[in-house]
Amino acid sequence: MMQTLDILQAAHRDTIDSRMDLLELKEQEIPGSAHYVIRRYHASTFANAEDKGMLVYHYSKNHPDENFFEMRFCITGNKYCSEKNCLSCRQEEEARCKSHDTIDVFSFHFASNFLYQFVHNVKLANRKDEVLAFKYPYSFNKLFPVCNRKRMVLDALLNNSFSGALENVYTNAKVHELLLYSVECLIEEKEEGFACKFLENESGRDSIYKAREILLDHIGNPITIKELSRKVAINECYLKKGFKEIFGTTIFDFYQQQRMEHAKYLLYEKSLSVTDVSDLLGYSSISHFSAAFKKHTGLKPCELLR
Repeated sequence: MMQTLDILQAAHRDTIDSRMDLLELKEQEIPGSAHYVIRRYHASTFANAEDKGMLVYHYSKNHPDENFFEMRFCITGNKYCSEKNCLSCRQEEEARCKSHDTIDVFSFHFASNFLYQFVHNVKLANRKDEVLAFKYPYSFNKLFPVCNRKRMVLDALLNNSFSGALENVYTNAKVHELLLYSVECLIEEKEEGFACKFLENESGRDSIYKAREILLDHIGNPITIKELSRKVAINECYLKKGFKEIFGTTIFDFYQQQRMEHAKYLLYEKSLSVTDVSDLLGYSSISHFSAAFKKHTGLKPCELLR
């Protein structure tokens, strides 16, 4: 099951997940601005997405030419139709409508030399200024909600009639709006950065992300925190605190959620029996699996069987 965080982290790839059908791909380099990609996916039952944004700030002291700032967004609730006149469909023609509910994924990539224009001859007074000037010395990812202002801009990028040079002008203006609203999200950020100091080091953050990947690889073969800490070469205390700070949840709760989402997929989409799913997820008994499943979903496993 694809979660919003997975979608945002993979927003720069050509395909997020083989179970998500790509309906449309639009990629463009706006002259003198950003490189952007918009991917529209069919909103299938394999994705559990909510409107969310992510800022990605990459800083390298030794390789400044590799510095970049990226905005990623995942939004739902829109429709896509290959027919250009879809919006003029009549009510009585709905039965023949070819439109799809979508999960729309945006990625806007800014190089440091482009952002420099906004901080030239500006006194760097806070973190947002330091980020735009690439003077903030630590890379970071930051999740934030998609407010109405951002949502309106994103929807406008999907639904406009401009083409050619005017499309570039329009898109450039909207991308600048998104940049403004998104950087605003950094204003309330604590200047000291991460609460866990070891996360200020890129290797520390990499260890936490690696731990998450290992957990996902062990959906059917439970792993203890002690074993996990050994695999990522970080002590248990740092592992638990760092995981909670980056992903906003405990290791146990994250792991349980992923297992139950996978169980839903196996039961509903693959039509496996409760016994088979319980075995595949490494439960010692069907009753333990059923209790965990009901606690997470509010349903008994048998209720999802086709």
